[in-house]
Amino acid sequence: MLQSIIEFTGLTSFELLITTGAVFLAGLVRGFAGFALSAILMSSVVFILPPVELIPLCFVLEAAASLFMLRGGMKSADMSVVWVLAIGSAIGVPIGLYATVSISPEISKLVALIIIMTLTFAQLFNFAPRALGTKAGLYASGLIAGIVTGLASVGGMVVALYVLSSKAHPETMRSSLVMFLFLGMFTSLIYMLLYGVLDYQAMQRGMVFTPIVLTGVYSGSRLFRLSFVKYYKQFCLLLLITLSFVGMLKMI
Repeated sequence: MLQSIIEFTGLTSFELLITTGAVFLAGLVRGFAGFALSAILMSSVVFILPPVELIPLCFVLEAAASLFMLRGGMKSADMSVVWVLAIGSAIGVPIGLYATVSISPEISKLVALIIIMTLTFAQLFNFAPRALGTKAGLYASGLIAGIVTGLASVGGMVVALYVLSSKAHPETMRSSLVMFLFLGMFTSLIYMLLYGVLDYQAMQRGMVFTPIVLTGVYSGSRLFRLSFVKYYKQFCLLLLITLSFVGMLKMI
């Protein structure tokens, strides 16, 4: 059975083991924090799969997680902000996708890791410029989120940075991110099909890893309900910094 899964995913046994662990961890954090699934996978699996193959896999897993978390996300999300971010992101996604298919895998890999590291440090030190809290900042955040979603599938991090500037309650932040990622998966699907990024192999890998990511999402959601809310942001940011650093070391 293991050999069949290896052939089905096109991964070696070692790559399958590493990817499985990363997918579960990413799902755990997604369920707990409401974002960072793709960022964790881009940091930890990018040395196994190039971004042009990893991004569609991230999309499939994000879609599964979004559907799983949809009911809870609708309760507390600030939809007036979510809709603006989603529209801005829809405009930015094709720019990022064009960059991904137009540059070499090594360059796009490095850019992806730098994006993750920069955004993570910005959030860790509560970097929230005044302009970010304005309407212009809101639209800009959506556009930039779309660009980095297409380039590195980490648009949720940009949106999280915007939400930080509003000093929103963790439950509202988490729910808003869940709804943003849910709405964003529809436009991302269209652009990925147009650019030919979402292929049959990505769907095969998605079928294998979806049960694993949903197990992680469920476990993370349970942790969020067990009064660990005050720790979730710091945990996610420190984890992303570590994974980004490890990913860049793999390129040396």
